[in-house]
Amino acid sequence: MDKLIWNDRLNIGVEIIDEAHANLFRIAGKLIELIENEANYRNACREGLRYLEDYCMQHFSEEEAYMRSIRYRGYEKHKQLHDIFRDQTLVSLKKNLEASDYSQAAAHRFLGVLLGWLTGHIMVEDQEIAGEIHTAGNHDTSSETAIAAGAVSQAMQDMFRLEAKLADGNYQGRNMGMEFFCRLCYDADDGGKVQLLLGMEERLLRRGVGLLFGLYAMQNTALVHEVSLQIFEQFLHYMGKLFEPDTAYRLSRAELLTDDEFRSDFMTRYSVCARFETRLGDFVFCSRRWLVRHKKASAPEGQEQQKKAM
Repeated sequence: MDKLIWNDRLNIGVEIIDEAHANLFRIAGKLIELIENEANYRNACREGLRYLEDYCMQHFSEEEAYMRSIRYRGYEKHKQLHDIFRDQTLVSLKKNLEASDYSQAAAHRFLGVLLGWLTGHIMVEDQEIAGEIHTAGNHDTSSETAIAAGAVSQAMQDMFRLEAKLADGNYQGRNMGMEFFCRLCYDADDGGKVQLLLGMEERLLRRGVGLLFGLYAMQNTALVHEVSLQIFEQFLHYMGKLFEPDTAYRLSRAELLTDDEFRSDFMTRYSVCARFETRLGDFVFCSRRWLVRHKKASAPEGQEQQKKAM
């Protein structure tokens, strides 16, 4: 069976960073083999995951030192992403591992989230260190769908080197064999809310993961879905920066959906519903944005009585 591999397309051109990324993936690959092939894997898995976490933290420190050395303008934001992953995501994953007594399912989730987050982070944030990612799009602004379509196409090319063509700008929900569904919700600094919905053919999902990590990764459905959710979380966040570069977003919720949940949510009306074609398969992207209206605070009781008296 093929092993999990490091894809040189993920290199950003900075030796110390690229070597660390490749080592992280090699360690993760060995852990996946251990989890699947060792009869008594729990103790070894516990030590291996701790080593992987320590190496990841060491890498963050080295990467941050490099950014400081070149006076990278995005340092503060980039470091904040590292801190959130370390202090929130990893803490939550470790609690889940311990509560399950290091079950195979929990270990796969840990590795899937780690690999997916790292891959998306490398594709978006780390590539910006080397200046290879576009920071704004020059797309047709005649309609919201055209803006989103241009951003989706640009993001697929930047992150996956995959051409995505708009096949239907008014997708009505026709079943096209989609098996992977996710929803991401964001809070915007201007008080707005953004919700993104993604549906994808399983063959596109598996082949895309296979292109990044090798055939080995394609054969584990749970790993494919965990990795993909993390990658697409950052893919969609990056895409948002292309067509609304001046608005800051914070992810509030990311979740996998069932077919029924996707269809139920789809029926709540999205302003953009578009189907895209790639050489590996098709996917659907939907988005909507709204402003939250805050109710005016009622006057204190004393003031109300004064008004009535007048």
